[in-house]
Amino acid sequence: MDHDHRHDAERQRLEQQRHGEIDWRRWGPYLAERAWGTVREDYSAKGEAWEYFDHDQARSRACRWSEDGLGGICDQEQRLCLALALWNGVDPILKERAFGLTGNQGNRGEDVKERYFYLDATPSHSLLRYLYRYPQGEYPYAELVAENRRRGRSDPPFNLRDHPVWEAGYWDVVITWARAAPGAIHCRIRAHNRGNAPATLHLLPTMWLRNTWAWGDDDVVQPRLTTTGAPAGANWAVRVTAPAPGHCYLYGAGDAALLFTENETHQERLFGVPSASRYVKDAFHRRVVNGETSAVNPVPEGTKCAAWYAAETPPGEAFHVDLVLSEEALDTPFADHEAVLAARTAEADAFYADLLPDAGTADAATLRQALAGMIWNQQFYHHEVRRWLNGDQLPPPSERRAGRNRHWRHLRARDILSMPDTWEYPWFAAWDLAFHVPQLALLDPELAKGQVETLLSERYLHPNGQIPAYEWAFEDVNPPVHAMAALEAFRAERARHGAGDTAFLQRVFQKLLLNYAWWINRKDTEGHNLFEGGFLGLDNISVYDRSRSLPPGYTLKQADATGWMAMFALNMTVMALELCRSDRSYDDMAVQSFEQFLAIAEAIAGSEESGHAGLWDEASGFFKDVVVTPEGTGHPIDVYSWVGLIPLFAAELVGPELLSCAPRFRRALHEHQGGAYRGSVVCACPDAENEHGEHLLALVDARRLAAVLRRLLDEDQFLAPHGIRSVSRIHADYTDLGEIPGIGHTTIEYIPGESTSDLFGGNSNWRGPIWLPTNYALVQALRRFHRFLGDGFRIPAPCLDGAEVTLAEAADLIGERLTGLYRPDASGTAPALAGDGPLCGPEGEPLLQFYEYFHGEDGRGLGAAHQTGWTGLLAKLLADSHRPPTL
Repeated sequence: MDHDHRHDAERQRLEQQRHGEIDWRRWGPYLAERAWGTVREDYSAKGEAWEYFDHDQARSRACRWSEDGLGGICDQEQRLCLALALWNGVDPILKERAFGLTGNQGNRGEDVKERYFYLDATPSHSLLRYLYRYPQGEYPYAELVAENRRRGRSDPPFNLRDHPVWEAGYWDVVITWARAAPGAIHCRIRAHNRGNAPATLHLLPTMWLRNTWAWGDDDVVQPRLTTTGAPAGANWAVRVTAPAPGHCYLYGAGDAALLFTENETHQERLFGVPSASRYVKDAFHRRVVNGETSAVNPVPEGTKCAAWYAAETPPGEAFHVDLVLSEEALDTPFADHEAVLAARTAEADAFYADLLPDAGTADAATLRQALAGMIWNQQFYHHEVRRWLNGDQLPPPSERRAGRNRHWRHLRARDILSMPDTWEYPWFAAWDLAFHVPQLALLDPELAKGQVETLLSERYLHPNGQIPAYEWAFEDVNPPVHAMAALEAFRAERARHGAGDTAFLQRVFQKLLLNYAWWINRKDTEGHNLFEGGFLGLDNISVYDRSRSLPPGYTLKQADATGWMAMFALNMTVMALELCRSDRSYDDMAVQSFEQFLAIAEAIAGSEESGHAGLWDEASGFFKDVVVTPEGTGHPIDVYSWVGLIPLFAAELVGPELLSCAPRFRRALHEHQGGAYRGSVVCACPDAENEHGEHLLALVDARRLAAVLRRLLDEDQFLAPHGIRSVSRIHADYTDLGEIPGIGHTTIEYIPGESTSDLFGGNSNWRGPIWLPTNYALVQALRRFHRFLGDGFRIPAPCLDGAEVTLAEAADLIGERLTGLYRPDASGTAPALAGDGPLCGPEGEPLLQFYEYFHGEDGRGLGAAHQTGWTGLLAKLLADSHRPPTL
């Protein structure tokens, strides 16, 4: 295959997808790592999801809403699933899904206890590679639970990597899926013996149909899996007969025993009542591990099947299993098997080389595996709240009517969504998803746009305009970052194709107006343009639980909520201006959104006209939350954290090409020259132009920006070796905040690592670690400020002994520290992976895990280990470092 074709092949597939010519995404990695322990599968009275449906039940219980598996794929509606099951000959359980601690078992809340890695993926799913690292000794289920239960909050979690089970050796099992055509998928499962002695591994590639028939969802035709004649080059074949996705064929090479059962709950084991079928979901576990020959159907048919391979392999050697899934019957399914695997790998190499040309080995691996994780973290998300609340076919406990998500009966999800993490968070999270958009747009703007539109559709967006937060509590409030996400997708497409999708922008603008109105009406109840919102996804960053109500008469005005809303107002302003280019009627909306921004700017800055002191603390040069007493007195909360940095995010540039289409808006800029609003200077001057003819719309002016940046670039305050800390390091010493009205005597503590608090389950910490989403937004804002202010605006950087830097240099400094998280040091270990040491895959490639957050001092990865989600923003930062970002 010539180089040019390799270079263009993946782009051509994405263009075919974009124009609706070929649906390359009708099969994909949409199978979660965990379906048990989720809200959707919880039909308990008190909402105890982890206890109602746990890992022990998962092998025996048919799921209601979704399926899980190891390294698997499925169709877009998850009707037909394929994944891998394994057994090392000593485990008590056939390994069909990832194991981890429930939210109540660990000292850090829910936590997966497996070793798996997303090695590679392309956005069309033409290539997917996944590594599962499987101990050859008995998997220590009970010990992991017991040891973590014994440990307290001051102890680190006890992980599988810490257990001596690895001393016996392990298997590296790599699953590769490669497309020959949209409906023809080749698979190779390659198992490498990494032990010191010969060992036997059982591989059971498994195919099954999601159980829809038990819930009355399916057509009259009962889906079935049956054997059929094996064509040339294949040793066995299974035919799928189903209303959706339709007839399919699975072909296998090599001798294997075919096992069949039904994807039905094993009622006798779980509940002591007769099952709907003699052959049930856990049949393969019982047959392979327990030796129960009667567990599987002697007639080769069912709704779940597996091909049972077993091989003894010398140390250092490998064996493999080959499969082909086809929507059409094939005469010679494996004729081009090797060529397909090789071609898709070469095309993926070319695609990623184009995204990050001339990159070093470490950066190239970081970008590629980060984006692979983004692709693998797309999941089929299925949930109908009304039906779930009503109990499906059984009346629900009466307590459910007053329980979780009862006000969200309209929500009907049946979509492919980008998840934060397919084990720890196997559901969408609204503000996480918004921060997935920049890196998804780097892969494919069309994919990114679809995520924004889905979340804003009438099936998700509440009739009152609220965006659902996440499955555990749709009514929680996440930051209003979805207009930002829409602009990211729009700008990325314009940069890629030369023109943005104005129709997309128009559609989402209308929906975002509803959400904007919800924020104005619900989170500024007193009409002061100062906003509340609770914890806003920042969990325990505050001195107390901000989701808890204050005493009557007291209110909390949040600098972060108000800063987010100022950003939202500017995002809406720019979106309206973009739409003005084709429809001048949006000029009025641009003016209206900008006037709302000015009102927020006046409120946060404080003025006599507004009647309060605002959230800017002139003495310290920082934004702070303020508690307002019943008498109207404001009491600033003296904390230095992201709460006071987020107002910097409200910064947008408007060029002459937009202003030429919006005469009313241009006049409005002139009316507020100097940043004046109702007699006070409240923001940066919107009327001034830079050498490009651009105007800066920003909450902070140059003076306030410089004051905040002096703290930001100080290594004794916010600037860590690997990014910006979420709480300033000064709170390592300055902890006593004294008496705060309505809250009481309070303290704040800088905690650079894991949380020491049980707040929000204790498995998330914003008291000092480094988080990618806010760091990314800050870097983007600094780049916008620099674009306007230019090289002439310089600030002293305490981290450089007071040497002056431009804002571009400040942004680069932060960006380099963030991307440095995954660059190996002199010992060969990247800071983020210090807990693991350097890990290598079967081909010598580095094995990277993308953590939820990172230690504020040494950069070690913490929290969820597979939360590529918004940590995948590292890929966008790396790409921006090699080419100008779209601002």
